[in-house]
Amino acid sequence: MSTALDQLCINTLRTLAMDAVQRADSGHPGTPMALAPLAYLLYTRHLRHDPADPAWPGRDRLVLSCGHASMLVYGALHLSGYDVTLDDLRGFRQWESRTPGHPEHGLTPGVETTTGPLGQGFGNAVGMAMARQHLAATFNRPGHEVVGHRIYVIASDGDFMEGISHEVASLAGHLKLGHLIGFFDDNRITIDGPTSLSCSDDVRGRFEAYGWRVFEVPDGNDLAALDGAIRSAQAVGDRPVLIILRTHIGYGSPHKQDTAEAHGAPLGEEEVRLTKAKLGWPSLEPFHQPAEAVTEWRRCRERGAALHAAWETARAAYRREHAELAGELERRLAGTLPSAWESAIPNLAGESVATRAASGKVLNALAPVLPELMGGSADLAGSNNTTIKGAPNLAPGVPAGRNICFGIREHGMGAVLSGLALHGGFLPFGGTFLVFADYMRPAIRLAALMGVHVIYVFTHDSIGLGEDGPTHQPVEHLSALRAIPNLTVIRPADAAETAEAWRVAIRHRGGPVALVLTRQKVPSLERAGPGAAADLAKGAYVLADAGAPRAVLLASGSEVSLALQAHLSLGAQGVATRVVSMPSHELFAAQPQTYRDRVLPPQLAARVAVEAAHPMSWIRWVGSGGAVVGLERFGASAPYQKIYQELGITADAVVAAVRAVLR
Repeated sequence: MSTALDQLCINTLRTLAMDAVQRADSGHPGTPMALAPLAYLLYTRHLRHDPADPAWPGRDRLVLSCGHASMLVYGALHLSGYDVTLDDLRGFRQWESRTPGHPEHGLTPGVETTTGPLGQGFGNAVGMAMARQHLAATFNRPGHEVVGHRIYVIASDGDFMEGISHEVASLAGHLKLGHLIGFFDDNRITIDGPTSLSCSDDVRGRFEAYGWRVFEVPDGNDLAALDGAIRSAQAVGDRPVLIILRTHIGYGSPHKQDTAEAHGAPLGEEEVRLTKAKLGWPSLEPFHQPAEAVTEWRRCRERGAALHAAWETARAAYRREHAELAGELERRLAGTLPSAWESAIPNLAGESVATRAASGKVLNALAPVLPELMGGSADLAGSNNTTIKGAPNLAPGVPAGRNICFGIREHGMGAVLSGLALHGGFLPFGGTFLVFADYMRPAIRLAALMGVHVIYVFTHDSIGLGEDGPTHQPVEHLSALRAIPNLTVIRPADAAETAEAWRVAIRHRGGPVALVLTRQKVPSLERAGPGAAADLAKGAYVLADAGAPRAVLLASGSEVSLALQAHLSLGAQGVATRVVSMPSHELFAAQPQTYRDRVLPPQLAARVAVEAAHPMSWIRWVGSGGAVVGLERFGASAPYQKIYQELGITADAVVAAVRAVLR
């Protein structure tokens, strides 16, 4: 291996990365320069991919967890024939470019996930590997391996320093996720300088302790050794594999190779010129692509078309022998819901239970008709009510289990859920206490940015948690989650709304959904207004009304019953009010203005919201003439009824607030 043509192809990728970063006057050239040999081998000889169809379900997945090295992938996609043009590379990091500073799923053809915050892509890859393993165990039959792809992930020193990498690597090793192959770019440089400033881990020992098989390639430019390591990794099917690849950041740069200067800034025009000279590059013209290198890279199209055609032939044979299974697999990969699934949703009207308990009932009613529902909890399944009863746990030797025991790994769970969704074939859900949404917030944010369909089940949603005290009682979390663009937060008021919340969460497209649920029992609400629980889909509706109301009471979740009590009390005092249940700010904001004005008439400026949480997110709905009964302090340890009373989250407090805004 390592012919002159190979080196020309590799250096074409290196120089494209240098030139794009230099033109943008920002970016990370060093890692693409170091990893160009790996990318060349993967795209041209190992990845099962088809540049003409980036969404081909039978493709291998390649995740660049160190997303700052985005030009490595953009250059490889362009050279191998994807719809990524030279103009796209010239527009690197520019407004409305398809080549942003960090890879974004859904924007650039061939990019599998959005990466940049380090460690996230590694977690996504573990989720993809879980999905691949589960689908293979469920649908493959003797002589018919319709699910046979691999998951590859490239990670950096920074990825492995982040705590999330420990969480997901441990889980992957425990589950023995074969067909997951990771590459560790051991360049020993961070932005601050050498990794020895902050890290002296034995990466090989660490991953072997997790249960991974580990191979080492001492020289990342040794194509024969690298190719051999990849082939050895592909032969391992009983556990994940890590290939430790010793590279040199900024390879070829006379003055910046192996320095932090090559990490996160352009090399500079003079250094680019010197580097090209050292690499024996034939032209100083930016974005030069030798014709013979492009021709060699573009063989990926021919190779990909052949691989794709062979897979389609195999799928056709599978369909002939296993028509029902084939149809179900195709339905799931397409993300189409089965017909009549909604008829399985139970009618919970009249049940006075905790909304977390109601959620568990709905989940278990839906699980038999929605086999794509797969998930679990970060070691709180009994509390979150996220166990699919009668279904096995995903475990070593049980790859088709539907209940995932994530362990105490909230951050890892969030990234894995996104990986399951990105892979296709699943509607993943994951549960924990609402207060621990903080531990997984970066993964939630990226899920929202990507618009993936994930359901978060957050229970123990307020000071109603009671005796566990302020460490476990969320206060600011609802406002924080509502501030994430493209995340839909739903906090149902009773069992009937909880059933509708699941309906909305499953129907929803274009982003994740957070179900926020109580620990304590809540009463079944009597709906005396024009609205019904089904109106939860609109985000808010009139729950109770009095003729010619003078004020509007708004609430979500467990506090809706307080608003109703205040409504009755005020009515007895001659003050007519309207009660609006607002389980989802995001869904309500998406409604036509005419509907919003019917629920919250503009002329009714006297508005009072009540929620056992920080008032920040309610300001937009109550306006300058209203008030919020909420919390701007932490909770306390006591029975929840006592906490509500002492902290002033009561019907009497709502009555007083209404009288104050009516003055």
